[in-house]
Amino acid sequence: MSINILMPALSPTMTEGKLAKWHVKVGDAVKSGQVICEIETDKATMEVEAVDEGKIGQILVEEGAEGVKVNAVIAVLLEEGEKDVAKPATPAAAPAPKAEEKPAAPAPAVAPAPAAKPAAQPAAQPSTSSGGARIFASPLAKRIAAEKGVDLAGIKGSGPNGRIVKADVENAKPGAAPAAAAAPKAAPKAGVPAPAAGGQPVFVAPGDSRVPHTSIRKVIARRMLESKQTVPHFYLTVDFEIDALLTARTAINAVVEKKGAKVSVNDMVIKACAKALRDHPECNASWTEDEMIQYGAVDISVAVATDRGLITPIVRNADMKGLAQISTEMKDLASRAKSGKLKLEEFQGGGFTISNLGMFGIRDFGAIINTPQAMILAVGAGEERVVVRKGEMVVRNIMSCTLAVDHRVVDGAMGAQFLQTLKAYVEQPAAMLA
Repeated sequence: MSINILMPALSPTMTEGKLAKWHVKVGDAVKSGQVICEIETDKATMEVEAVDEGKIGQILVEEGAEGVKVNAVIAVLLEEGEKDVAKPATPAAAPAPKAEEKPAAPAPAVAPAPAAKPAAQPAAQPSTSSGGARIFASPLAKRIAAEKGVDLAGIKGSGPNGRIVKADVENAKPGAAPAAAAAPKAAPKAGVPAPAAGGQPVFVAPGDSRVPHTSIRKVIARRMLESKQTVPHFYLTVDFEIDALLTARTAINAVVEKKGAKVSVNDMVIKACAKALRDHPECNASWTEDEMIQYGAVDISVAVATDRGLITPIVRNADMKGLAQISTEMKDLASRAKSGKLKLEEFQGGGFTISNLGMFGIRDFGAIINTPQAMILAVGAGEERVVVRKGEMVVRNIMSCTLAVDHRVVDGAMGAQFLQTLKAYVEQPAAMLA
């Protein structure tokens, strides 16, 4: 019996994805655990492994196809002894359609041929080509054409009165379609207003470009909007003197660089935040409608900018790790985040986020909370500033940081106490190593 290979749900927020690459082709034998394709989700590009053994009988979604719905059939696997497959096996969750009775094949939802009609029409109704001409085809031929991405307008029927039958469709090449049917939609004209999310429409002038949203950009937009609309933010800003931290970093790197590691200021901030959260477990929490969830582990999410959007890989148990280990892990996580190769568990979860724009010269800023977390620390640039110490003006390296807080979880005094503890660790780095 043939087995459907379905588009997997690779993250809780995933509803559709892009089939980035096939590692197999029709006729290839596959083993359980073998990588068969790569799926691009709203967060990363992940490899999908075969669950069963067999031979690839059909590939229903072409490489590069976007908007493929979760649980849609992307390929069909033939079990041992099967030589051909007439139709995709029906998923266990869906009842099997009766022959010639409005078969509800899931593949048309993701098939690339825009002119193919889903095989849900009564047998008496002819199909219509993109040019408006009526096309006579059997229901089975229509369904197979939709699954293979074949435009019926490009097929000459061999049945009675020129009717297209199953054999005609099976002999056609997938994706075969007249140029007019395969042509992409015309780009919107300049000067035509574009619909806006709210308020007045955006007027598109000649010379302006329209850039379609990526999946990750849509998710970022939705999550940031939800955070600002549903989480009562308040902000606390503090200045850290980081001269001692910079001195300690130089001394630490003199030792760890021999082992191939190099600790950054951000690595030390991760460690300091983790220690402060261990001292203030009430801040390492999330709000739910029924209860407060206080996390046992101190897992720090770190915002990483990629060409696809923002992603937050996680340093697990950061309070229990040394600076060299944190540095090595962050370099690896950031590199794989930028190439879209993070595993699901490496960017989902975490109890606290750090967003550092100091390397861009940003002095201070306020970040949006990464829900369902309760706090995010926005780290600015370290710079020399004139400050007054014991009545005298002196120059110190100062780094401004702003803590955004969910007021449902952490009150103002509680957030201020957390920052006092964090300030002590940053300004006396020996304490975080104790």
